[in-house]
Formats: sequence, structure tokens, C-alpha cells
Amino acid sequence: MTVESFLKYIEQEKRYSSHTVQAYRTDLLQFTSFMAEVYELAPEEAKYIHIRDYMVYLMDDKVGANSIGRKMSALRSYYKYMQRMKLITSNPMSLVKAPRAPKRLPVFVDAAQMDDLLDSEEFFDETFPSVRDKMVIETLFGTGMRLAELLGLRHADVNFYEETVKVLGKRNKERIIPITKQLAVQLKAYIELKSLQNFNNKTDGLFVTNKGAAVYPRFIYDLVNRYLAFISTQDKKSPHVLRHSYATSLLNRGADLNAIKELLGHASLAATQVYTHNSIERLKTIYKQAHPKA
Repeated sequence: MTVESFLKYIEQEKRYSSHTVQAYRTDLLQFTSFMAEVYELAPEEAKYIHIRDYMVYLMDDKVGANSIGRKMSALRSYYKYMQRMKLITSNPMSLVKAPRAPKRLPVFVDAAQMDDLLDSEEFFDETFPSVRDKMVIETLFGTGMRLAELLGLRHADVNFYEETVKVLGKRNKERIIPITKQLAVQLKAYIELKSLQNFNNKTDGLFVTNKGAAVYPRFIYDLVNRYLAFISTQDKKSPHVLRHSYATSLLNRGADLNAIKELLGHASLAATQVYTHNSIERLKTIYKQAHPKA
């Protein structure tokens, strides 16, 4: 029962996203099963040695360092909550250190490649599904918003006069993202085309399926993956790649890092600074190609 009360707490009071709450639920239930099967103990009875054994179990099961780190983060928040509620006297996570994950640069698509995709008449036509697909990609690449933020977009969130989009980010924090005049015009045309489809207002969401229902994560993921495959051979072709592409493109064109932080809705500058590594790698490539002594 403590797991459910904790999940209710982070959802209603901490305002974590539904995606995060579900991830925490999965991780905590997995740990609960481990404690019950291996030690016949409840999670609140765990000690440091049990957490350590759980980490060893995960590593033996070939779980990656990033995934283990996320699971440890869930446990750390969970036990901090239980200690605050006086359900435990000592925190078994106090001495636990998650395995260090190797640093990975964000995967992105070059702006020129995105232009080739979005400006080409080869990939898109004037039918509603095609226009909708293009607008999903244009919006993700043109705003850097997260998948969950795109799914939550409503018609009223687009301000055509101000040329901005309002999104609801992590922990229900709203932010305003400027868009180009071209994207504003395209979105307006898309909405007009959508109104002609006789969907009978099945949803007030901005983006809908071919039958007018609300789009969902797998729908958008498959859509993005399908179109990025035309211009990129990299393995990762998710909506988040377009977010990375947006940030990298801004940085390469001289945008201030703090401004990019605000546009992306990052809580701290540290999360944004990872994009500087991509920029440095690009400079190294240019240097090696252009400098006579390289």
C-alpha cells in the first residue's frame, strides 16, 4: 500500500508527469517482487545489503547502467518519502551509489537534412494524413517540445497573432515557445483542413489520427521514425531526436545557452549543456577538414 500512496503523492503533490509516475510504478513493483521472492520481506523492511543485492541482480540480468540509475532514483525518492512519513527510521538508500553510466552525446539530425525532408514534394502530398504528418514533424523540429507536450497540444494553445505555442511541460509547468511565421501559417492551414474532415469533434487535441481520434505516443513515434528513415541512417529516429536537433541547430547558430534552456523547459542549465558537446565535436570535424596541420 505504501507504493500506491507514494505514487499518489508524486502525481498529485509533486505533479510528476503520468509517464514518470508509470515508470516509477514499474520500477517499484519490480523491486517489491524481488524483495518478496528472494528475502520474503516487504520494501519497507529493506536494508542497504538488500539494495546492493538488487543492483547486482540487475547487472547480472544485463540491465544497462542508465536503467539501473533510474531504478535507484525511484527507490531513493520512495524511501525519502517513507522516512518523511515516519514509516521507516533509517533510509537504506543513504549509502547506495548507482553505477556510473557512460556519457552519450544527444543524437540529432542536421538542419540541412531536415530541410531536404520538409521542403521536398516527394514525401508529402495535400491529403489530410500527409499534411498532418508533416505538421507533426515541423512542430517537433520547430519548437523542440517533448512528445508528451505535443500530445497535449490543443487548438487554443497556438497563438497565431503572437506566433507562439503554449505547452504544458514536466510537473505541469507551462511555457511559451515562439514559432516562425511560416510554421504559424502552416498550422493555420492544417487546422482549416482538419475542420473539413467531418471528425465530429472526437477530441479537442491539435493532432489527430486519420479517423479523428487523439494521437498517442506509439502513433507519433512510428510517424517520426518512418519519415526520418528517408534522410537518416542512424539507429535512433524518435521524436526526442527532433528535440535534440532543434537544440543543436539553435546552438550552432549562436543562440545563448540560457535561452535554449528556457525554450526546452529544462529545470537546470546542466541538462542543456550536453548540447555544447555536439557543438564542440562539430568544430573538431571542421578543424580536421580545414586546417592544413590537422
